[in-house]
Amino acid sequence: MKVLHIITGLDVGGAEQQLRLLLRHCDVRSAVVTLTEPGPLAEAIRADGVPVTALRMSGNRDIGALPRLTALIRAGEYDVVHTHLYRACVYGRIAARLAGVRTIVATEHSLGASSIEGRPLSLGTRALYRATERLGHGTFAVSATVARRLAEWGVPARRIHLVPNGIEPGRFRFDAGARARTRDRLGIPQDAYVVGGVGRQVPGKRFDAVVRAVADNPGTHLLLAGDGIERVPLLRLVHSLGLQNRALVVDPTVHGVPDLLSAMDLFVTASEDEAFGLAALEALAAGLPVRYVTCPAVEDLPPEAAPGARQVAPDQLAAAVREEHLAGPRRLPPPQAVEHYHIARTAELVTARYLEAHHRGGLFRRRRTPVPAAVPRPAGPAAPAAQEAAAAPPAAAQQAPAPAAEDTPATPAQK
Repeated sequence: MKVLHIITGLDVGGAEQQLRLLLRHCDVRSAVVTLTEPGPLAEAIRADGVPVTALRMSGNRDIGALPRLTALIRAGEYDVVHTHLYRACVYGRIAARLAGVRTIVATEHSLGASSIEGRPLSLGTRALYRATERLGHGTFAVSATVARRLAEWGVPARRIHLVPNGIEPGRFRFDAGARARTRDRLGIPQDAYVVGGVGRQVPGKRFDAVVRAVADNPGTHLLLAGDGIERVPLLRLVHSLGLQNRALVVDPTVHGVPDLLSAMDLFVTASEDEAFGLAALEALAAGLPVRYVTCPAVEDLPPEAAPGARQVAPDQLAAAVREEHLAGPRRLPPPQAVEHYHIARTAELVTARYLEAHHRGGLFRRRRTPVPAAVPRPAGPAAPAAQEAAAAPPAAAQQAPAPAAEDTPATPAQK
């Protein structure tokens, strides 16, 4: 089976890293197309043996990329096209439909309550999402929270399937030697209490709130790993608060996330609008106590699945840091949640969906009774019944052959 993954870009982000993991664990022939420049992950994926093609679109409205993408898909004779992130889903589903691909699916990585991929949702964004969603055959929601949001948008429940993100737990296992080496390399005292965070430095992640929480707790140190448009403002904030001697903002591609997590004592995520919470899950795998504002990966499971993680109100971050600092550093055994979200399990679910689609001639055929989901759902609320919404597709989408009536595959949704 040949699968083409289409993604907006290959910068270092959660969706991009998740794609690389999926490629390494799915037992199918794969290729990748990035709509923008190759990005830092392109070479890593190529080194894993997966070809990567960059379309180098000039922007969201570069319609000229559509015929090129369609031709590329048609020439590859792919059995499945799997899209990731908003722009890739819009262009990828239209192109795959024009190319006559048998099965078109999407993974919804970043649909928040009021934003998608860190950007505010607009009526236009939502309308285009729904219009192109109907050109595919199913959407993989990375959490039950995302599944509910898709249903609230009017995506039919029969086309929403829970396929959680996954991690390689062993990669993040605490390493005392790495802790000492990383602290020494970064100039962090070995006995310092280090509060940390990892992720794209964009406004929605609210790393500024973590900086302020550490500023309110003298004696604590801060270690943030990531990059993005908020990096320079964060550095300015560090200086304005006088934290130059106890706060660092570093590049995770240089130092490595596992080593950085080993160097931390407490992991804090301040985002108020998450789709999953991959960084928090990696921190749990490293044995760190985690304090979060929003984290569906944890919230969608029973409390005993991640006893080291605790939700805090946005205005209580400083108090949470203070409480943990007073308790002193501790390392916890990786909780049940870590194995629940093992990437091997995620890859099995995705591969099973591919094979089911291939043998049935389309992922989820339209029926009066929804097809039962074969994907096991974690304990917690399941995706609610969806309302069928009738959004008119944009001009480009109208040219694409629509799925047939009652017996034809339905559609996916994605960013």
